[in-house]
Amino acid sequence: MGDPVLTNVEGPIATITLNRPKVLNALNAELADNLFHELARLENKKNVRCLIIQGNGGHFMAGGDLKSFKDELVKESDDRKRYFELFVGKVHPIIQSMRRMPKPIIASVNGAAGGFGMSLMMACDLVIAAEDTVFTMAYSNIGTSPDGSSTWFLPRIVGLRKAMELALLAERFDANTAQNLGLINRIVTSDLLNEHVNNLAQQLANGPTQAYANTKFLLNRSLESGLDSQLQAEAECFAECASTDDFKEGILSFVEKRKAKFIGK
Repeated sequence: MGDPVLTNVEGPIATITLNRPKVLNALNAELADNLFHELARLENKKNVRCLIIQGNGGHFMAGGDLKSFKDELVKESDDRKRYFELFVGKVHPIIQSMRRMPKPIIASVNGAAGGFGMSLMMACDLVIAAEDTVFTMAYSNIGTSPDGSSTWFLPRIVGLRKAMELALLAERFDANTAQNLGLINRIVTSDLLNEHVNNLAQQLANGPTQAYANTKFLLNRSLESGLDSQLQAEAECFAECASTDDFKEGILSFVEKRKAKFIGK
């Protein structure tokens, strides 16, 4: 099956591909380790200014690898508990790395997006989905509660009452429903998904990278901050942006009535 995670960097855009297509890119320990490693590596690469996360084989990610989970059923209850606590512990640093990432992350979603696939999708900054994508929280169908940050993101995106419905019933829903709930940004036809995502990534990669990083930081912290703390953070972030070459370019391009040419510095 090859490496479970593939990374391709072209200019300022890095594309991470989940690469277990025979099992709909289902999450196992190796994929989790590799995905975290690649995110951590790209986090500090100055030349990379936008990331895309996608799945190979026509699917984003169907969730956890249930066949590998089945192998653990022979263990005693306490041993299973310890195993899966460690397993989930491998997954959560992925989400933390994505939250820290000082550059935009786009999820390119098609086929199945279930379980941790939905968690991963929600942790991205923007989500573009093919019209035939099928979504489900899935966890309760295998007798477990959600992981991978979905219980943090889901109620913040769709509201607590709807989050309860999606998590408890684990029903499947389509891309139009996902967009109406605010889970995805845009819907495109399957044949145009890659083109649309790549164009959006290029737009962001050509933008003011530090301003994007500070915007992500401010919006993410706003969910837990008081007004006074948020106002102070806004002042500090604005001032930091004002010290960059991109700020100078943005002001001059406006005054000179031309398109800005940001360099990400």
